Amino acid sequence: MKNNANLRKWSALLFAIIAYFVIHEGCHVLAAKAYGAFEKVRLLGLGVQVVAKTELLSNSQIAIFCLAGSIGTLLAAYLMVGLTKHIVKISSKLLKAIGYYTTFALLLIDPLYLAFIYKFVGGGDMNGILLLGLPEILLQIIFAAIALFNLFLLWRFVYPAYQKAFA
Repeated sequence: MKNNANLRKWSALLFAIIAYFVIHEGCHVLAAKAYGAFEKVRLLGLGVQVVAKTELLSNSQIAIFCLAGSIGTLLAAYLMVGLTKHIVKISSKLLKAIGYYTTFALLLIDPLYLAFIYKFVGGGDMNGILLLGLPEILLQIIFAAIALFNLFLLWRFVYPAYQKAFA
């Protein structure tokens, strides 16, 4: 019984990570294609990178390209939060676990990354977002506020609903 629960949790976590990458990087691809600047998708050790021909883009277009992934994941996260009351009614424990971990990942990965984690791993999307001309500290505060709001959503709505569903 315990092995089934562990397999379900790890499978759901793996699905959540894959879903995050598909949504986040997929939005980068869409933005790059919309600007006619898509070059390729590069597989990295622990991730994926969408390569765009930035020489074809203005600073604001680069910033939008870099924001697209985070906007996409946040929109998907808020959709998942809105669907929580329906997901928890599904009889499959695996699908419920996928719903929980995917919601969790989509709500927190980008806001936490753009609030402070980027400082330790080379900048990534934040480097492009900074081309908007806004102060870095302001952007960090905005993303930290989004992370706190999303933690509130998890604590107040998502976690209790799934806890009750798995009880």
